Amino acid sequence: MPGPTLEMEPVEPQSLKKLSFKSLKRTLDLFCPAHGRLAPPDPESKKLRISHKVNVEYGGIKTTSQPHRQANSAPQPLVPSNALALPGSEGSRDAQTGGAQNALVVGPSVPKPPRIDDVYARLLARNDVGVSGKSTDIISARGSERLSTSAIMERIPSKWPRPVWRPPWKNYRVISGHLGWVRSVAFDPSNTWFCTGSADRTIKIWDVGSGRLKLTLTGHIEQIRGLAVSNRHTYMFSAGDDKQVKCWDLEQNKAIRSYHGHLSGVYCLALHPTLDVLLTGGRDSVCRVWDIRTKTQIFALSGHENSVCSVFTRPTDPQVVTGSHDSTIKFWDLRYGKTMTTLTHHKKSVRAMAMHPKENCFASASADNIKKFNLPKGEFLHNMLSQQRTIINAMAVNEEGVLVTGGDNGSLWFWDWKSGHNFQQAQTIVQPGSLDSEAGIYAASYDITGSRLVTCEADKTIKMWKEDETATEETHPLNFRPPKDIRRY
Repeated sequence: MPGPTLEMEPVEPQSLKKLSFKSLKRTLDLFCPAHGRLAPPDPESKKLRISHKVNVEYGGIKTTSQPHRQANSAPQPLVPSNALALPGSEGSRDAQTGGAQNALVVGPSVPKPPRIDDVYARLLARNDVGVSGKSTDIISARGSERLSTSAIMERIPSKWPRPVWRPPWKNYRVISGHLGWVRSVAFDPSNTWFCTGSADRTIKIWDVGSGRLKLTLTGHIEQIRGLAVSNRHTYMFSAGDDKQVKCWDLEQNKAIRSYHGHLSGVYCLALHPTLDVLLTGGRDSVCRVWDIRTKTQIFALSGHENSVCSVFTRPTDPQVVTGSHDSTIKFWDLRYGKTMTTLTHHKKSVRAMAMHPKENCFASASADNIKKFNLPKGEFLHNMLSQQRTIINAMAVNEEGVLVTGGDNGSLWFWDWKSGHNFQQAQTIVQPGSLDSEAGIYAASYDITGSRLVTCEADKTIKMWKEDETATEETHPLNFRPPKDIRRY
């Protein structure tokens, strides 16, 4: 026998659109009853919020004068310095009393803390509120990150040397005459003339005072990459991409010797200060040591894995220092022709180096940064405090400690040698008719006094720079910030 059948209530037929609107309305009623309107302000919660903010802002401030505390109508002592006050929850009534019920008592007893209104009125009434510097109160509350220990820590002065103020340098002369990139420069020891080598395969000699052309020497068949003038003889030496190294007699104004042995272009050249020895480095990854008079090769200092693009010499060991495109710097023992030390601090090609004329240290420039090293052992001192962010082709330093670096993009930066602070960033201007991409600096050298600077550039010009005599500390202030972290590599 079949069971009783239950009668179903009739369901009102509704469309899908109507059901969707019903569901949407029910969702809005559940989760968004205000529909974008803010809740009405609650005076009780506002009072709690203001009291908490006043407690966070002025809770650590004490009054220092006792008579003012006695003159107050209802004097109540603050929490003593041996109590650790931890306020309760924000929603509780105890937030107005500073959380006295939850206080962790270190001393014998804790008096009742003052009302926040009294503290606030006392702060407004007095202008000479003192902050206790040696108080041991620790007041922690939510959102009180400003009351951190850094505010009461003793400021330790930086040990980084502060640079002295130096006037900026300005361009005062532009010399045109070469028909190609100017790649090298060297000064005469008498400081009356200087010579430049160019991609037009000529060497030109210029007067320092007037900038006039005095002489043009021809003989190379490729661009001239290195120049040096001897202070012991009347000789000038040149090296170029034609694998040739030449010795010029300045009394006869002609080449008298050639030094053959390089297998590729010669990129750099240096004269030993006390010996009749010439050093050349080139694309064959070898630094060659030549006897000036006999033209014989004394040593071939091999060890670099790429082109040798910078070299300088000094009277004592290490007498030869070379920098290479393999990003290393090598110290050489000139007695045995062997490597003494290899510095691997740089990550890019070391295209320029400069030795300080007085101190036993030198700087090396790479595309990553500029580094200073000590001599004779080669200890790393520090990096320069800024990055030029370009390929640095030229570097020079004078006796006053002004280091200059010239980049491929025409930037000429001046540095304080002692601190590594970059006090001027100049940009060379190409001569009319040149492209902006020809604003590259290939060589730089100070004169013998260190008061004038000569830069050789890709726009076929030679620019001379000197200090701006009208500049003062007010017009050009020293914006120096010591580094926070000192890199050890």
